[in-house]
Amino acid sequence: MAAKKKSVQLNKETIIIFLLMCVVFFWTLQRIGLDDQPQEETIEQEKVGQPKEETVKVVEKALVPLATGKEPIDKIFVQSGCTACHMIPGIRVAKGREGPKLELGTTARRRLADPNYRGQAKTDWEYVQESILYPGAYIVEGYPDQVMPRWYGQKLTAGALDKIITYLLKIEEVS
Repeated sequence: MAAKKKSVQLNKETIIIFLLMCVVFFWTLQRIGLDDQPQEETIEQEKVGQPKEETVKVVEKALVPLATGKEPIDKIFVQSGCTACHMIPGIRVAKGREGPKLELGTTARRRLADPNYRGQAKTDWEYVQESILYPGAYIVEGYPDQVMPRWYGQKLTAGALDKIITYLLKIEEVS
């Protein structure tokens, strides 16, 4: 009889432990469900007078600019990857040969007048900007299309782009 009472008591203990585990499990599910609610709903649920939780914004690497325009011009060219493909007079490390030599103070005018030019630019400045942002508008003879990245518009700030264009338009062809 004592053995029978003990087994019933163990069953009660087992049931109590099981119920406690269920309570903890459902409480955890409820907490997880609250954390998944959009920020607006969470704010509405907060009591007046309680400080709001700060939201930490996640920065996507795709949105981080290569250059801001505050850097020295040689650093902008390096950070943007221009030096890997182009020879850029005045930029010591720019020894690339995949893209044309960048002497756009002279060559921009010629390229705008070229019958093979398919872009929208009307000025040298617009041509250089277009050649960075939409490189397929004009392919320099002897160089392949689709080598120049098409994402510079998302990766360069306006300040960096302006600094690059200003520099490139100062470079004249040396005969």
